[in-house]
Amino acid sequence: MLWILLEISAGILLLLLLVNRVPLSYTLRNLSVRWLTTLLTVLAFVLVISLMVVMLAFTTGMKRMTEDTGEPANVMVLSEGADDEAFSNVDVGDAAKMESLPQVLRDTTGKRAVASRETYLIVNQPALHPKPGRPKGRFLQVRGIVDAGMAARVHNIELLGDGKWFSQAGTQEHPDGSSKAASLIQVVLGEGVARELAADRSPEEAASATNKGRLDIGDPFLLGRRTCIVTGIMKSSGSTYNSEIWGKQDVVAPLFGKSAITTLVLRTADAQAAAQLRDYFKEKYKEGSVVARVEKEYYASLSETSKQFLYAIIFVTVVMAVGGVFGVMNTMFAAISNRIKDIGILRILGYSRWQILVSFLLESLVIALLGGLLGCAIGSLANGTTANSVLGGGAGGKFVVLSLVVDANIWAAGMFLALLMGAIGGLLPAISAIRLKPLDALR
Repeated sequence: MLWILLEISAGILLLLLLVNRVPLSYTLRNLSVRWLTTLLTVLAFVLVISLMVVMLAFTTGMKRMTEDTGEPANVMVLSEGADDEAFSNVDVGDAAKMESLPQVLRDTTGKRAVASRETYLIVNQPALHPKPGRPKGRFLQVRGIVDAGMAARVHNIELLGDGKWFSQAGTQEHPDGSSKAASLIQVVLGEGVARELAADRSPEEAASATNKGRLDIGDPFLLGRRTCIVTGIMKSSGSTYNSEIWGKQDVVAPLFGKSAITTLVLRTADAQAAAQLRDYFKEKYKEGSVVARVEKEYYASLSETSKQFLYAIIFVTVVMAVGGVFGVMNTMFAAISNRIKDIGILRILGYSRWQILVSFLLESLVIALLGGLLGCAIGSLANGTTANSVLGGGAGGKFVVLSLVVDANIWAAGMFLALLMGAIGGLLPAISAIRLKPLDALR
């Protein structure tokens, strides 16, 4: 629909150029003579359009992140009534029965199900060294994994560089060798949360760090009341795993008062098999009180937050656009008041009312076109930058690190809004111009 509207707008602009009889050089000359007024009006367009582009880039990045998370062949099993992993409790006995279903893939030995048992937690973590402009704390996503190797296969997650998954024990001795010191919890981090945690380091820690931009292998950080050490960084950019901390389930889950499995992820042969297994759980599986969803469908459902942001963006954009329209009207009315005699001369030379109307509309649309292009270009500088947000809602909100995305659809939206503002803002002044009688205009 956006592209259709933009094409219609471009078609109208092209039609105006074709039917225009007043020399285009006259219109452009008027803009250059009144360069300061033209510049200020263009800047008004730039402000509205660039801000809209950045805000839409945020919602697009969030939508892309949820769409890119999950495998189409995976089925997530939660306890019945749980819309979020954080509120789920799956019985271990039920998990074993579900892993034995014939639709679930087996490993090469044929003995183990390709499935991952996990405990998902949301942890309130205050920042130890908050910097000005930085949050004083955040809700971190912690995922306790029973079998790291199997989870990596199920979720198709790899580690960057020389990273390693945490050991079977999930801990290692403190480097000072003191028996009184608590062991370090081994974890792997998503790239996004690794950068966020690195930004909260003290100046001394930051100065001694090998990687200034993010936590890296061997770096410690505090999680709850225990010190964790990073054993690897997940190659997870573009997904919600980018914002998660993974550790050994029987180590990190009890740390925050939870030991039950919240999530069982089952791998099937393909997307069709995953849909069939989901339907099987819904219609025939009666062993436990559970609900199954295709993994990609589950994460796509979390994009409701991006819709809420989109509604807010539309409201703010409309308010700003109304202001922009009045700014264009003010500019065009000022232009007409300064060119009343010009209008009279044009009428005496034989130009009709509609030809003068087209000329003034084109003048307004040229300003809108320039402002729209500059606004989209400036807003596009945000493409690829990172931002923080909360995904989902209520107590199950997930702190996520996402990348802003400026795509062709956002450019289409920006240019359409600019042309619409220019058309509305220029129409009323143009109508007032053609109502002038030639002799009255020359007096």
